[in-house]
Amino acid sequence: MSHSRKSLVTTGLAIAVGLATVAALTGPVAAEPGSDASTQATSVTTDQVVTWGASADRTSGSFTDQTVRNIVHTSIGGTNLRISLSNVFGDRTATFDSVYVGVQSGGAGVVPGTNRQVTFAGSNTVSVPNGAEVLSDPLPGDVPAGTNLTVSIHIKGASGSLTGHNLAMQTNYISGAGDHTADTDGAAFTQQATRWYWVDALVVDQREQVDTVATLGDSITDGYGSTRDANRRWPNYLARRIAEQPPAHQFGVMNEGISGNRVLTDGAGVNVQARFDRDVLSQPDVRTVILMEGINDIGGGVATSADQLISAYRILISRAHADQTCILGATLTPFEGAGYYSPAKEVIREQVNTWIRTSGEFDGVIDFDQVTRDPANPKRFLPAYDVGDHLHPSDAGYEAMANAVDLSQLECKR
Repeated sequence: MSHSRKSLVTTGLAIAVGLATVAALTGPVAAEPGSDASTQATSVTTDQVVTWGASADRTSGSFTDQTVRNIVHTSIGGTNLRISLSNVFGDRTATFDSVYVGVQSGGAGVVPGTNRQVTFAGSNTVSVPNGAEVLSDPLPGDVPAGTNLTVSIHIKGASGSLTGHNLAMQTNYISGAGDHTADTDGAAFTQQATRWYWVDALVVDQREQVDTVATLGDSITDGYGSTRDANRRWPNYLARRIAEQPPAHQFGVMNEGISGNRVLTDGAGVNVQARFDRDVLSQPDVRTVILMEGINDIGGGVATSADQLISAYRILISRAHADQTCILGATLTPFEGAGYYSPAKEVIREQVNTWIRTSGEFDGVIDFDQVTRDPANPKRFLPAYDVGDHLHPSDAGYEAMANAVDLSQLECKR
């Protein structure tokens, strides 16, 4: 796959993603002689992939001289961790004068010995203009797969309006006044939040054959209704399936869902067409994007015909293909019984799904509708997969969605 944004580097570090959690983020780890990792410790061509991602959005509130501790969950492991911070929706320059990353021990606590300071162009301090993003210097050492990391950020002065992610389905932590980024006991973090603040991606070095999968959608991709702090969104289940594959067939997985998001117009978050470049195409080494979005357009009355959504899908397909990126279309799941359901809207959903399945315009199809619907009433979720609002899946429903993905489709090449 050829992308102009692909960053190829050569490293002598072993890419040993099976390291014990407590050994993570403590610096380069020597492989034992004769081990698999030892044979990999020669010069290896690598590139950057995203191991965790969440779409930047406007969030409420503000901070002044406080520390936020975000808890994020890696998909694939790797080396040379980089932290992406976003001030895209800020109203002023945000100055972060201390950023640390470590392994979560529980709550706001960090495993001793893993909390390390991140730099930006060699400095502990970085000023990010409003509308901008910044990527840290690489942090030498190994990053484990499937692990909760703490990303602690101290804001110097007043933050102004905040950039973050509103539906984290994860408990995060906020301190009182002061820089507590280096603290490991968590005692200073007296407030909790269910948003992520400023951090929008974690990037690692991996073998050149490994790429990124971007899951793009609304609250169903965002994981609404899944068990908090358990990483049971469908992209999490997908990442765990991918982790069981041989190394050459693995991917980093980033979740670019925004609860309430729409395809055609702004709603919760800017519309998916407007954020496609920032959230998907500009991210490191995205080979494949899975698009599942449109039910909020239909339910909210924005899309009054299937053709409106189909036209938008065609635009996204063209943009992905122009970037040499594959795009898989996922059918829209049932919603009879949801607050904004109507028989006329159901007709539009079924027409959209028929086009996704039969047009051949996507590089592949994932039939989330078929796997989650009740065979006795295909307009509704199977009861075991319904979180209770007839719109969002339960944990079991999210797992069934992830299991419906043909992993070979992720390896599509253009």
